[in-house]
Amino acid sequence: MNYRVENAVVVGSGTMGAAIAAHLANAGIRVTLLDIVPRELTEQEAAQGLTLEDKVVRNRIVESGLQAALKSRPASFFSPEVAKMVTVGNLEDDLDVIKQADWVIEAIIENLKIKRQLFTRIEEVRPEHTIISTNTSGIPIHSICEGMSEGFRQHFLGTHFFNPPRYLKLLELIPGPDTLPEVIDFIAKLCEVRLGKGVVMCKDTPNFIGNRVFSVAGGFALKYVLENDYTISEVDAITGPVMGRPKTATFRLLDLVGLDVAHFVGENLAPLIEHDQVAQEVLKAEKPAALSKAMLEKKWLGNKTKVGYYKVVMVDGNREFWTLNLKTLEHEPPGDKVRFDSIGKVRGIEKPGARIKALLEEDDKAADLARALTYQMLAYCSQVIPEIADLPSSIDDALRWGFMHEIGPFEIWDALGVAAAVEKMRAEGFDPAAWVDEMIASGFETFYQYQGELKVGIYNPAVKQYQSFEKPPGIISLPALRMNEKVVSKNDSASLVDLGEGIVCVEFHSKMNTFDTDIGEMINKAMDLAEDQFEGIVIGNQGAHFSAGANLFLIVMYAQQGQWDELSAVIKGLQDMNMRMRYSLVPVVLAPFGYTLGGGAEVMMHASRIVASGFLVTGLVEVGMGLLPAGGGTKEMVRRVVNPVMRTENADPMPFIQQLFMQIGTAKVATSPVEAREFGMLSAYDRIVMNDDYLLMEAKREARHMADSGYVPPYKELIYAAGRDVLSSLTVGVWMFEKGKYISEYDGVVGQHVAEVLTGGNISQPQWVEEQYFLDLEREKFLSLCGQEKTRERIWHFLNTGKPLRN
Repeated sequence: MNYRVENAVVVGSGTMGAAIAAHLANAGIRVTLLDIVPRELTEQEAAQGLTLEDKVVRNRIVESGLQAALKSRPASFFSPEVAKMVTVGNLEDDLDVIKQADWVIEAIIENLKIKRQLFTRIEEVRPEHTIISTNTSGIPIHSICEGMSEGFRQHFLGTHFFNPPRYLKLLELIPGPDTLPEVIDFIAKLCEVRLGKGVVMCKDTPNFIGNRVFSVAGGFALKYVLENDYTISEVDAITGPVMGRPKTATFRLLDLVGLDVAHFVGENLAPLIEHDQVAQEVLKAEKPAALSKAMLEKKWLGNKTKVGYYKVVMVDGNREFWTLNLKTLEHEPPGDKVRFDSIGKVRGIEKPGARIKALLEEDDKAADLARALTYQMLAYCSQVIPEIADLPSSIDDALRWGFMHEIGPFEIWDALGVAAAVEKMRAEGFDPAAWVDEMIASGFETFYQYQGELKVGIYNPAVKQYQSFEKPPGIISLPALRMNEKVVSKNDSASLVDLGEGIVCVEFHSKMNTFDTDIGEMINKAMDLAEDQFEGIVIGNQGAHFSAGANLFLIVMYAQQGQWDELSAVIKGLQDMNMRMRYSLVPVVLAPFGYTLGGGAEVMMHASRIVASGFLVTGLVEVGMGLLPAGGGTKEMVRRVVNPVMRTENADPMPFIQQLFMQIGTAKVATSPVEAREFGMLSAYDRIVMNDDYLLMEAKREARHMADSGYVPPYKELIYAAGRDVLSSLTVGVWMFEKGKYISEYDGVVGQHVAEVLTGGNISQPQWVEEQYFLDLEREKFLSLCGQEKTRERIWHFLNTGKPLRN
């Protein structure tokens, strides 16, 4: 059977269910969100004369869930407009929508009996082709579908999303005992390509992979911390980014997850894995259990109750984060910032494996905790193979994608040196599984098989050999291409890489991929070569972000030294490069992802086509530095947003220019590609790719398709300059914002410069002008702002602290 998903149903509109529905909608899938019917009226409903039979009452629970998803931060939807893809209903009146559903996802309470009752009802209306999945975080899949019809069981599986589904890549896919192979393959492909997930195939064991490891490792951490008198501030200073983990570290993460949820998961896991002695010792430890009980009794559940291990306290109008004293169970104001010599020494090491190795070799309280947590994690992960996973890489993927660790435990182990780490682990009482000793004895020195720094395989304990990784056809790996000598040209900040089939890629590799003259040189060189040797260009990379913007240090140094001609030449070089790209004879396809800010956004908007990541975050943010977009960004926004309107006779440009003024003047950022399209930064022709692993492949395909279709560059377009009347209106607006204390005096200076560029300056009548007119005006106003001391203060403050300055 050929499966496809056009319509989905999500049952359960709580935090998880509504967020899953939102992400399906982000992917263009129409969703019906269902939940139970309320049993009683609220006081407000009763006062309005409503009854339990009124639709608004019957859908109150599900509507509340959808509204919570719309208000969630970080946002569950790409844009509020996407929420129109979601229809709400209830399980009494609307269960028949399942008759038109291609996929039904259950996301209700973690109670086996209630889940089975629901699935019995769903089975009665389910069409033959409909796939059913559960979002359970740990209930065995075989227990949920036991006794159901053969057709139901063949189309039933677990799809465990991690919260928030839009942002966390991990999806654990757990087949049932009778799930058809084609159903598994289809859902895996759908989730990977359409939803952008990293799919990890799991065995039907309690809590699967992610939550099993997290529960035991987290339980051990709490036990160790309590037994060795660490404070919450100390632990979170140690177990965050320096150990390759998120800033939420340990206790902030528990507050985020919810102490009740963490307790519930651990309490339910223990009886299901009685054979796991390591887990039993951790999950039933007395001190953590007593602490958890005390906090639950006080209803200190974390972020949801605004008090947990941390508590927000207002002091003199300022928020302070007070931490729980683990001995007295009282929250205390923050003291001096926690500092450890070991962390200070290793923090600057860029590669996480090397950084963790260096930390473990230190000798202080921070290193002691890091060693204990790392060695316990490594030992336990080896011990649960093959019970929960056959391959070490499955556990690594689960922890990287589900918990945002920079690298997984077996990647850490490789960085430490497997054999050397085993000796140190045993010396501290952490025994790895026997298969690790066998692996070492057989001459395998690492869990991963490497070619250079590239991972090409993983050790399979069952066959006692490396197993090669299989990647989908066409997936592009820039490190692999570099290793295979496909680099055409290179300088300090960028490389040209031959992608094959007549397409060349410009890859950035400056710090944070900030845009500098070396990158400009390489893009220009790509266009020189492409018009002779290639047929299309892709601009993209596989770093953490596409580009954080222009090289601010270069700008402020030129300004500080009064080298205005040199700075003007740099800005003109960027403008000329962007304009050359816009009118290139071969298609230039840009593949932005993550932060694509300032100058990076300006480059993006001059490409022939954009193939954007679902994780795109973009905006013209220069005003935060006391600057304005001067690489053609302001011009381009006028061309994209104002020009189409002003081709209509007697149209009013003011609302559209005002929209752009607020957008640029407040450094507004689009947090999704859909929002970027609403801003005018992406067009209707630009594409969205949900999985970054496929981004360069799709960009290359787009460039190849455009070339094959006989690509012709756009005609040169005039830009609408609204002139002094609209400028006067914006000037009044800036003045009112300043007088109302909404902006600083210097914000007003910057805003006035932005207004002058957006309107084409103080020209007497509206008119259509050459693009170069706007580019010259951008550059003039940019240089003017660079000459202001307050702009230079903003830039230096940001470079030194990483935070914007309002002066």
